[in-house]
Amino acid sequence: MQQGWLTKTFKGDRIIWGLVVLFMIYSLLAVYSSSVSVAFMKHGGNTTYFLRSQFLMLLLSLGIIVVVHYLPYRIYSSLAGVILLFSVGLLILTFAIGARVNEAVRTIEIPGTGFRLQTSDVAKVALVLYLARELSRFQGELKNFMMVSKNLMLPVAVICALIMPENLSTALMVFGISMIIMFIGRVPVKYLLAYVGIAVLVITLFISALLLFSDDSRVPTWEKRWKAHFSKNVDDDANYQSNQAKIAISTGGLFGKAPGNSTQRNMLPQSNSDFIFAIIIEEYGLLFGAIPLILAYMILLFRGITIVKKCETAFPAYLVIGLIVMITVQAMLNMLVAVGLFPVTGQTLPMVSWGRTSVLVMSFSIGAILSVSRVVNARIKQEELPEEEKTDEGEKIYEPAKA
Repeated sequence: MQQGWLTKTFKGDRIIWGLVVLFMIYSLLAVYSSSVSVAFMKHGGNTTYFLRSQFLMLLLSLGIIVVVHYLPYRIYSSLAGVILLFSVGLLILTFAIGARVNEAVRTIEIPGTGFRLQTSDVAKVALVLYLARELSRFQGELKNFMMVSKNLMLPVAVICALIMPENLSTALMVFGISMIIMFIGRVPVKYLLAYVGIAVLVITLFISALLLFSDDSRVPTWEKRWKAHFSKNVDDDANYQSNQAKIAISTGGLFGKAPGNSTQRNMLPQSNSDFIFAIIIEEYGLLFGAIPLILAYMILLFRGITIVKKCETAFPAYLVIGLIVMITVQAMLNMLVAVGLFPVTGQTLPMVSWGRTSVLVMSFSIGAILSVSRVVNARIKQEELPEEEKTDEGEKIYEPAKA
Protein backbone atom coordinates (compact mmCIF):
# COMPACT_ATOMS: atom_id res chain seq x y z
CA MET A 1 0.00 0.00 0.00
CA GLN A 2 2.85 2.38 0.88
CA GLN A 3 4.54 1.74 -2.45
CA GLY A 4 1.25 2.41 -4.24
CA TRP A 5 0.89 5.76 -2.41
CA LEU A 6 4.43 6.75 -3.35
CA THR A 7 3.86 5.79 -6.98
CA LYS A 8 0.65 7.82 -7.16
CA THR A 9 2.17 10.87 -5.47
CA PHE A 10 5.65 11.01 -7.02
CA LYS A 11 5.22 10.50 -10.75
CA GLY A 12 7.73 10.78 -13.55
CA ASP A 13 11.29 9.44 -13.64
CA ARG A 14 11.90 7.48 -10.43
CA ILE A 15 15.67 7.71 -10.75
CA ILE A 16 15.48 11.52 -10.74
CA TRP A 17 13.33 11.33 -7.60
CA GLY A 18 16.01 9.13 -6.05
CA LEU A 19 18.68 11.68 -6.99
CA VAL A 20 16.64 14.44 -5.36
CA VAL A 21 16.64 12.45 -2.09
CA LEU A 22 20.40 11.86 -2.41
CA PHE A 23 21.11 15.56 -2.96
CA MET A 24 18.99 16.48 0.06
CA ILE A 25 20.78 14.01 2.33
CA TYR A 26 24.20 15.33 1.27
CA SER A 27 22.91 18.88 1.69
CA LEU A 28 21.68 18.46 5.26
CA LEU A 29 24.80 16.63 6.41
CA ALA A 30 27.26 18.97 4.72
CA VAL A 31 25.47 22.24 5.54
CA TYR A 32 25.23 21.34 9.22
CA SER A 33 28.85 20.29 9.52
CA SER A 34 30.28 23.18 7.49
CA SER A 35 28.34 25.91 9.28
CA VAL A 36 28.52 24.90 12.96
CA SER A 37 31.23 27.44 13.83
CA VAL A 38 29.64 30.29 11.88
CA ALA A 39 26.24 29.58 13.41
CA PHE A 40 27.73 29.53 16.92
CA MET A 41 29.46 32.90 16.47
CA LYS A 42 26.79 34.79 14.51
CA HIS A 43 23.59 33.33 15.95
CA GLY A 44 24.09 33.36 19.68
CA GLY A 45 25.53 29.88 20.07
CA ASN A 46 22.73 28.26 18.05
CA THR A 47 24.78 25.68 16.14
CA THR A 48 21.72 24.31 14.34
CA TYR A 49 20.67 27.63 12.77
CA PHE A 50 21.80 26.77 9.23
CA LEU A 51 20.65 23.15 9.57
CA ARG A 52 17.12 24.22 10.48
CA SER A 53 17.10 26.85 7.74
CA GLN A 54 18.25 24.36 5.12
CA PHE A 55 15.83 21.69 6.33
CA LEU A 56 12.91 24.10 5.95
CA MET A 57 14.12 25.19 2.50
CA LEU A 58 14.50 21.59 1.35
CA LEU A 59 11.05 20.75 2.72
CA LEU A 60 9.65 23.71 0.79
CA SER A 61 11.63 22.69 -2.29
CA LEU A 62 10.16 19.18 -2.13
CA GLY A 63 6.70 20.71 -2.07
CA ILE A 64 7.60 22.86 -5.08
CA ILE A 65 8.86 19.84 -7.02
CA VAL A 66 5.66 17.90 -6.28
CA VAL A 67 3.38 20.79 -7.27
CA VAL A 68 5.34 21.76 -10.39
CA HIS A 69 5.62 18.19 -11.65
CA TYR A 70 1.80 17.95 -11.65
CA LEU A 71 1.41 21.12 -13.74
CA PRO A 72 1.05 20.77 -17.53
CA TYR A 73 4.42 21.71 -19.03
CA ARG A 74 2.64 23.64 -21.80
CA ILE A 75 2.03 26.40 -19.24
CA TYR A 76 5.69 27.34 -19.45
CA SER A 77 5.48 27.76 -23.20
CA SER A 78 2.50 30.08 -22.85
CA LEU A 79 4.07 32.14 -20.07
CA ALA A 80 7.72 32.10 -21.20
CA GLY A 81 7.62 35.66 -22.56
CA VAL A 82 5.87 37.04 -19.47
CA ILE A 83 8.29 35.27 -17.13
CA LEU A 84 11.27 36.62 -19.10
CA LEU A 85 9.93 40.20 -18.91
CA PHE A 86 9.32 39.73 -15.19
CA SER A 87 12.91 38.59 -14.67
CA VAL A 88 14.19 41.60 -16.63
CA GLY A 89 12.15 43.83 -14.33
CA LEU A 90 13.65 42.12 -11.28
CA LEU A 91 17.19 42.66 -12.59
CA ILE A 92 16.50 46.34 -13.22
CA LEU A 93 14.92 46.64 -9.76
CA THR A 94 18.07 45.13 -8.27
CA PHE A 95 20.10 48.10 -9.50
CA ALA A 96 17.65 50.50 -7.86
CA ILE A 97 16.96 48.92 -4.45
CA GLY A 98 19.22 45.86 -4.32
CA ALA A 99 21.00 44.85 -1.12
CA ARG A 100 24.80 45.05 -1.13
CA VAL A 101 26.35 41.77 0.01
CA ASN A 102 30.06 40.92 -0.29
CA GLU A 103 30.76 44.17 -2.17
CA ALA A 104 28.15 43.44 -4.87
CA VAL A 105 24.47 44.26 -5.42
CA ARG A 106 22.85 41.00 -6.52
CA THR A 107 19.77 40.51 -4.35
CA ILE A 108 16.46 42.15 -3.49
CA GLU A 109 15.31 41.94 0.11
CA ILE A 110 11.59 41.26 0.42
CA PRO A 111 10.26 43.67 3.08
CA GLY A 112 9.21 42.14 6.38
CA THR A 113 10.57 38.69 5.62
CA GLY A 114 14.34 39.01 5.66
CA PHE A 115 14.35 36.87 2.52
CA ARG A 116 16.84 37.96 -0.14
CA LEU A 117 15.97 37.03 -3.70
CA GLN A 118 18.96 36.52 -6.02
CA THR A 119 17.42 37.84 -9.20
CA SER A 120 20.03 36.36 -11.56
CA ASP A 121 18.91 32.85 -10.51
CA VAL A 122 15.36 33.67 -11.55
CA ALA A 123 16.56 35.23 -14.81
CA LYS A 124 18.61 32.25 -15.97
CA VAL A 125 15.66 29.86 -15.59
CA ALA A 126 13.36 32.35 -17.32
CA LEU A 127 15.84 32.53 -20.20
CA VAL A 128 15.93 28.73 -20.53
CA LEU A 129 12.13 28.61 -20.72
CA TYR A 130 12.10 31.33 -23.35
CA LEU A 131 14.83 29.73 -25.48
CA ALA A 132 12.99 26.39 -25.35
CA ARG A 133 9.83 28.04 -26.65
CA GLU A 134 11.54 30.02 -29.39
CA LEU A 135 13.60 27.06 -30.61
CA SER A 136 10.41 24.99 -30.85
CA ARG A 137 8.54 27.77 -32.66
CA PHE A 138 11.21 28.50 -35.25
CA GLN A 139 12.68 25.07 -35.97
CA GLY A 140 12.47 25.61 -39.72
CA GLU A 141 13.90 29.15 -39.67
CA LEU A 142 17.13 28.71 -37.72
CA LYS A 143 19.29 29.45 -40.78
CA ASN A 144 17.90 32.98 -40.85
CA PHE A 145 20.55 35.04 -39.04
CA MET A 146 18.31 38.05 -38.42
CA MET A 147 15.52 35.87 -37.01
CA VAL A 148 17.91 34.03 -34.69
CA SER A 149 19.52 37.29 -33.58
CA LYS A 150 16.20 38.98 -32.86
CA ASN A 151 14.22 36.14 -31.28
CA LEU A 152 16.97 34.15 -29.57
CA MET A 153 20.15 36.16 -29.15
CA LEU A 154 18.69 39.54 -28.22
CA PRO A 155 17.00 38.25 -25.01
CA VAL A 156 20.23 36.44 -24.08
CA ALA A 157 22.19 39.68 -24.57
CA VAL A 158 19.74 41.70 -22.47
CA ILE A 159 19.77 39.26 -19.54
CA CYS A 160 23.57 38.92 -19.59
CA ALA A 161 24.05 42.69 -19.86
CA LEU A 162 21.88 43.28 -16.80
CA ILE A 163 23.69 40.61 -14.77
CA MET A 164 27.24 41.48 -15.89
CA PRO A 165 27.97 44.71 -13.95
CA GLU A 166 27.66 43.04 -10.55
CA ASN A 167 28.17 39.37 -11.40
CA LEU A 168 30.38 38.79 -14.41
CA SER A 169 30.90 35.07 -13.72
CA THR A 170 27.15 34.39 -13.66
CA ALA A 171 26.65 36.42 -16.84
CA LEU A 172 29.35 34.36 -18.58
CA MET A 173 27.79 31.13 -17.30
CA VAL A 174 24.32 32.15 -18.52
CA PHE A 175 25.78 33.11 -21.90
CA GLY A 176 27.63 29.77 -22.15
CA ILE A 177 24.53 27.78 -21.19
CA SER A 178 22.51 29.67 -23.80
CA MET A 179 25.10 28.89 -26.48
CA ILE A 180 24.98 25.18 -25.58
CA ILE A 181 21.18 25.13 -25.73
CA MET A 182 21.17 26.91 -29.08
CA PHE A 183 23.82 24.54 -30.42
CA ILE A 184 21.71 21.54 -29.37
CA GLY A 185 18.73 23.30 -30.93
CA ARG A 186 20.63 23.28 -34.26
CA VAL A 187 21.40 26.98 -34.57
CA PRO A 188 24.28 27.14 -37.12
CA VAL A 189 27.71 27.05 -35.49
CA LYS A 190 28.90 30.04 -37.55
CA TYR A 191 26.18 32.15 -35.94
CA LEU A 192 27.19 31.02 -32.46
CA LEU A 193 30.85 31.82 -33.17
CA ALA A 194 29.82 35.27 -34.34
CA TYR A 195 27.89 35.83 -31.10
CA VAL A 196 30.87 34.68 -29.04
CA GLY A 197 33.13 37.11 -30.91
CA ILE A 198 30.71 39.97 -30.32
CA ALA A 199 30.44 39.03 -26.63
CA VAL A 200 34.23 39.09 -26.21
CA LEU A 201 34.35 42.56 -27.83
CA VAL A 202 31.50 43.88 -25.66
CA ILE A 203 33.05 42.57 -22.43
CA THR A 204 36.43 44.06 -23.36
CA LEU A 205 34.87 47.46 -24.06
CA PHE A 206 32.77 47.23 -20.88
CA ILE A 207 35.76 46.51 -18.65
CA SER A 208 37.81 49.23 -20.36
CA ALA A 209 35.03 51.75 -19.78
CA LEU A 210 34.83 50.82 -16.10
CA LEU A 211 38.56 51.26 -15.69
CA LEU A 212 38.47 54.67 -17.36
CA PHE A 213 35.29 56.20 -15.94
CA SER A 214 34.41 54.41 -12.70
CA ASP A 215 36.29 54.44 -9.41
CA ASP A 216 33.85 52.04 -7.77
CA SER A 217 33.60 48.92 -9.92
CA ARG A 218 34.03 45.16 -9.71
CA VAL A 219 37.02 45.16 -12.06
CA PRO A 220 39.70 44.94 -9.29
CA THR A 221 37.87 41.94 -7.80
CA TRP A 222 37.65 40.20 -11.19
CA GLU A 223 41.31 40.94 -11.87
CA LYS A 224 42.40 39.61 -8.48
CA ARG A 225 40.49 36.35 -8.98
CA TRP A 226 41.95 35.68 -12.41
CA LYS A 227 45.47 36.50 -11.25
CA ALA A 228 45.00 34.31 -8.20
CA HIS A 229 44.09 31.41 -10.46
CA PHE A 230 46.62 31.75 -13.27
CA SER A 231 49.61 33.49 -11.69
CA LYS A 232 52.04 31.95 -9.23
CA ASN A 233 53.21 35.35 -8.04
CA VAL A 234 50.16 36.41 -6.07
CA ASP A 235 49.85 37.12 -2.37
CA ASP A 236 48.21 34.62 -0.09
CA ASP A 237 45.18 36.86 0.53
CA ALA A 238 44.24 36.88 -3.15
CA ASN A 239 44.40 33.09 -3.33
CA TYR A 240 43.10 32.38 0.16
CA GLN A 241 39.82 30.65 -0.68
CA SER A 242 41.33 28.38 -3.30
CA ASN A 243 44.22 27.44 -1.02
CA GLN A 244 41.92 26.54 1.87
CA ALA A 245 39.74 24.44 -0.44
CA LYS A 246 42.78 22.57 -1.73
CA ILE A 247 43.89 21.86 1.85
CA ALA A 248 40.42 20.51 2.67
CA ILE A 249 40.46 18.22 -0.38
CA SER A 250 44.03 16.99 0.11
CA THR A 251 43.52 16.18 3.78
CA GLY A 252 40.25 14.40 3.04
CA GLY A 253 41.98 11.82 0.86
CA LEU A 254 40.19 8.71 -0.26
CA PHE A 255 37.97 8.04 2.77
CA GLY A 256 37.74 11.44 4.48
CA LYS A 257 38.05 12.49 8.10
CA ALA A 258 34.49 11.32 8.93
CA PRO A 259 31.37 13.50 9.25
CA GLY A 260 31.76 16.52 11.51
CA ASN A 261 35.56 16.40 11.63
CA SER A 262 36.36 19.12 9.09
CA THR A 263 39.00 21.61 10.15
CA GLN A 264 38.95 23.86 7.08
CA ARG A 265 35.30 24.79 7.65
CA ASN A 266 36.58 27.24 10.27
CA MET A 267 38.90 28.94 7.78
CA LEU A 268 37.17 28.61 4.43
CA PRO A 269 34.79 31.47 3.56
CA GLN A 270 31.45 30.35 2.10
CA SER A 271 32.13 26.81 3.33
CA ASN A 272 28.41 25.98 3.35
CA SER A 273 27.66 27.36 -0.12
CA ASP A 274 30.29 28.10 -2.79
CA PHE A 275 32.91 25.69 -1.37
CA ILE A 276 30.71 23.02 0.16
CA PHE A 277 32.11 20.44 -2.27
CA ALA A 278 35.57 20.85 -0.68
CA ILE A 279 34.12 20.25 2.79
CA ILE A 280 32.25 17.16 1.56
CA ILE A 281 35.50 15.70 0.22
CA GLU A 282 37.34 16.57 3.45
CA GLU A 283 34.79 14.72 5.57
CA TYR A 284 33.66 11.92 3.24
CA GLY A 285 36.67 11.57 0.96
CA LEU A 286 36.79 10.92 -2.75
CA LEU A 287 35.14 7.52 -2.38
CA PHE A 288 32.02 8.54 -0.44
CA GLY A 289 31.92 12.27 -1.18
CA ALA A 290 33.24 13.39 -4.56
CA ILE A 291 32.59 10.36 -6.76
CA PRO A 292 28.95 9.74 -5.71
CA LEU A 293 28.05 13.41 -6.25
CA ILE A 294 29.77 13.62 -9.64
CA LEU A 295 28.02 10.41 -10.71
CA ALA A 296 24.69 11.75 -9.43
CA TYR A 297 24.87 14.82 -11.66
CA MET A 298 26.00 12.71 -14.61
CA ILE A 299 23.09 10.32 -14.05
CA LEU A 300 20.77 13.34 -13.89
CA LEU A 301 22.12 14.45 -17.27
CA PHE A 302 21.67 10.96 -18.70
CA ARG A 303 18.09 10.68 -17.42
CA GLY A 304 17.30 14.06 -18.91
CA ILE A 305 18.56 12.91 -22.30
CA THR A 306 16.45 9.76 -21.93
CA ILE A 307 13.35 11.88 -21.31
CA VAL A 308 14.16 14.05 -24.34
CA LYS A 309 14.31 10.97 -26.57
CA LYS A 310 10.77 10.06 -25.50
CA CYS A 311 9.32 13.47 -26.34
CA GLU A 312 7.06 13.68 -29.37
CA THR A 313 7.08 17.46 -29.69
CA ALA A 314 9.71 20.17 -29.68
CA PHE A 315 9.01 22.34 -26.66
CA PRO A 316 9.19 19.69 -23.89
CA ALA A 317 12.36 18.29 -25.42
CA TYR A 318 14.08 21.69 -25.48
CA LEU A 319 12.72 22.50 -22.03
CA VAL A 320 14.22 19.38 -20.47
CA ILE A 321 17.58 19.63 -22.24
CA GLY A 322 17.84 23.33 -21.37
CA LEU A 323 17.15 22.82 -17.67
CA ILE A 324 19.39 19.75 -17.46
CA VAL A 325 22.26 21.65 -19.12
CA MET A 326 21.76 24.55 -16.70
CA ILE A 327 21.88 22.32 -13.62
CA THR A 328 24.83 20.17 -14.68
CA VAL A 329 26.94 23.07 -16.00
CA GLN A 330 26.51 24.94 -12.72
CA ALA A 331 27.36 21.80 -10.75
CA MET A 332 30.52 21.20 -12.78
CA LEU A 333 31.61 24.84 -12.41
CA ASN A 334 31.18 24.66 -8.63
CA MET A 335 33.23 21.46 -8.45
CA LEU A 336 35.96 22.79 -10.75
CA VAL A 337 36.30 25.90 -8.59
CA ALA A 338 36.49 23.81 -5.41
CA VAL A 339 39.35 21.66 -6.75
CA GLY A 340 41.22 24.67 -8.11
CA LEU A 341 40.74 23.99 -11.82
CA PHE A 342 38.69 27.15 -12.46
CA PRO A 343 38.71 30.72 -11.08
CA VAL A 344 36.35 31.51 -8.21
CA THR A 345 32.86 32.18 -9.63
CA GLY A 346 30.51 32.16 -6.63
CA GLN A 347 28.21 29.46 -8.07
CA THR A 348 26.46 27.15 -5.63
CA LEU A 349 26.27 23.36 -5.92
CA PRO A 350 22.67 22.72 -7.08
CA MET A 351 20.37 21.24 -4.41
CA VAL A 352 23.33 20.73 -2.06
CA SER A 353 24.73 24.13 -1.07
CA TRP A 354 23.06 26.23 1.60
CA GLY A 355 20.83 28.82 0.00
CA ARG A 356 17.35 30.07 -0.62
CA THR A 357 16.77 31.40 -4.11
CA SER A 358 19.14 28.83 -5.60
CA VAL A 359 17.39 25.92 -3.87
CA LEU A 360 13.94 27.13 -4.90
CA VAL A 361 14.93 27.79 -8.52
CA MET A 362 16.60 24.39 -8.87
CA SER A 363 13.55 22.75 -7.31
CA PHE A 364 11.31 24.40 -9.89
CA SER A 365 13.66 23.22 -12.64
CA ILE A 366 13.62 19.61 -11.46
CA GLY A 367 9.84 19.77 -11.06
CA ALA A 368 9.47 20.96 -14.66
CA ILE A 369 11.71 18.12 -15.88
CA LEU A 370 9.59 15.62 -13.95
CA SER A 371 6.45 17.19 -15.39
CA VAL A 372 7.62 16.32 -18.89
CA SER A 373 8.68 12.86 -17.71
CA ARG A 374 5.26 12.28 -16.13
CA VAL A 375 3.46 13.14 -19.37
CA VAL A 376 5.69 11.14 -21.72
CA ASN A 377 5.55 8.10 -19.43
CA ALA A 378 1.75 8.31 -19.34
CA ARG A 379 1.61 8.49 -23.12
CA ILE A 380 3.90 5.50 -23.50
CA LYS A 381 1.71 3.53 -21.08
CA GLN A 382 -1.40 4.89 -22.84
CA GLU A 383 -2.74 6.36 -19.62
CA GLU A 384 -5.28 9.18 -19.75
CA LEU A 385 -4.05 12.75 -19.30
CA PRO A 386 -5.95 16.00 -18.72
CA GLU A 387 -7.09 17.54 -22.00
CA GLU A 388 -4.70 20.49 -21.73
CA GLU A 389 -1.70 18.16 -21.70
CA LYS A 390 -2.48 16.54 -25.01
CA THR A 391 -0.45 17.58 -28.04
CA ASP A 392 -2.00 20.21 -30.28
CA GLU A 393 -2.17 19.19 -33.91
CA GLY A 394 -0.43 22.41 -34.90
CA GLU A 395 2.62 21.90 -32.69
CA LYS A 396 5.74 20.95 -34.58
CA ILE A 397 7.09 17.49 -34.02
CA TYR A 398 10.56 17.33 -32.53
CA GLU A 399 13.11 15.72 -34.82
CA PRO A 400 16.53 14.96 -33.30
CA ALA A 401 19.49 16.21 -35.32
CA LYS A 402 21.03 13.59 -37.54
CA ALA A 403 24.55 12.48 -36.66
